[in-house]
Order: sequence, then C-alpha cells, then structure tokens
Amino acid sequence: MPRTIEHPNAARPPVIVRPYGQPGPDDDIRFSICTLVNDRAQYEQMRASFKAGGFEAPGCEYMFIDNTGTDQTCAYRGLNAMLNAARGRHVILCHQDVRLLTDRRDTLVARLAALDLVDPAWALAGNAGGVSPGTLAVRITDPHGADQRVGHFPARVMSLDENFIVVRRDARIGFSADLSGFHFYGADICLNADIMGHSAYVIDFHLVHLSAGKKNGAFDEMEHRFRAKWSRALAPRWMQTTCSLLRLSGDTIGQITGRLAEAPFRKLSRRLPTAAGWTKPETAAPVAASDIAVGTAPAPDAAG
Repeated sequence: MPRTIEHPNAARPPVIVRPYGQPGPDDDIRFSICTLVNDRAQYEQMRASFKAGGFEAPGCEYMFIDNTGTDQTCAYRGLNAMLNAARGRHVILCHQDVRLLTDRRDTLVARLAALDLVDPAWALAGNAGGVSPGTLAVRITDPHGADQRVGHFPARVMSLDENFIVVRRDARIGFSADLSGFHFYGADICLNADIMGHSAYVIDFHLVHLSAGKKNGAFDEMEHRFRAKWSRALAPRWMQTTCSLLRLSGDTIGQITGRLAEAPFRKLSRRLPTAAGWTKPETAAPVAASDIAVGTAPAPDAAG
C-alpha cells in the first residue's frame, strides 16, 4: 500500500499519498512533484509524462492528495501540507492535467539556474501570470492556443497561474491559512512571497495544460473573499512596537502623513514613560544580574 502522511493541525487532515518508486531517505532530491488529484487516470498520465521527461527517482519524489471523493481537501490547505512534507530543493505544484512536451527536466534546471543569476531572491516560477494591469506573461499550450509566447522571459510577475508553479523550498513560503477553496491561490502565494521579500517569475518552460479554466459561482465567491482578505491585510495601519510607533502605508502621501502624525506620539512616549501601558521604573520587578547574564530576563530599557 502507498505510504501516507497526515497533516496534524488541519480540521479535516489532508492525507498525502506517496506512490511507489520513491527516493530513499538519504537521496539528494531536486524536485518534489505535488498534485491535488480528483481523477486518478489523469494523474497517472501526468506522472508518465513527467517521468518520460526525466523527472525520475532518485532525484525526484511524487506526492498527491486524493480528492476523488466528495469530501475534498482545498488547494490552500492541501498544497501547504505538501509543501511542509516535500524534501526536494524545488517543489513543483501542478495540476493533474498538465503534460510535458519537448522541454524536459534539464530544461527546467537550466531555466531555474538562469533565474538564480537574474534574481537570487526569487521564490516562485511558473508558465503564466500577471505582469501589471492589462499585461500578461505566458508560455504555454492550452485550449486558448498552441505554443503561446507572450512577453520576454524570465518575466517578473505579480501573480502566477495555478497549473504549474515551482516553489523554491528554502524560501519557506506558503498559502494563506485564512483562505480556502480552489481559486486565486497562485496570486495568494505570490503576495505572501512579496511580503517576505521574494519575487515571482514566468519562465520559458513550455508544457500543455489540457484545461482552459472556468469561472463559476465558486470562482466569484472566492474572488470576493480573496479581495476582502488582502484589502484587510494590505490596509494602511499603525504599528506599535515596544520601542517605536510606525505608520505603515504603501503610498507616498500616506507615508508622509504618517510620519507627521508619529512625531507627537514619539515625544509623548519618551517623556511620559509612566503613561498607560508603560512599566513604571519603581514598580518594575527586580532583575537579578545572573538572569541577565544567561539571557533569561530582559535587559534594562535603552530606548528612552
């Protein structure tokens, strides 16, 4: 029987299936190929295509989440579980209905090596995505057209299509825990990467995606929840740390206004250390010198 790993923290734990022919525990794994599967025949054809293209053990491992039943694991939770379980240096998150053409494993290795030189901070690579409002980068064959090539590669993007995404595992990024479903997760992981200082690119790696994608009621609902989450997450805000008060805003005017508003509060916090929320020096708990020496107690406040 295939070996399974259960994610311990999920309400409905994703069950990760590792098919036969996997690398050993000490093998150097370059690629982990991870898929959500609701059609086993489609998935087996995908695996055969990748293996024919050089994605074989011991340098590659395969894992999937079985979504063939009605009780399914969503993309956000399932792909996070596989990212956590993956051992490869690069994790390929792909749909079950993608097929390789003439580009092979060595092609992808070369494209990623070139990306390392262009931008060492890259974390995500795919075959289609959004560059800017109204502008796409695309390198794919799908029902919209054969051998599509739009843009100059590698093209830095703000979002990636979900059919094929390569994640650099040492970037330690994933999908939002407060979203669920099967749409917009490519955009979501790109935003998470950007916040952590990483970048995303469309690269020249050509394959076939058999589906054209679809928009339905679930898509519209997910778009609403995605917009609400990220509007909240990216909204201008005050950030109070133990040493500073900051106004965070993405636009220049907001930054200037925030800095002007910060000034009086900074002065107050420095002049009135006994104000609400600040520990009075005379009531502060005594700190033993031995505690400071071993780092078990905070050092005296030097921010004033």
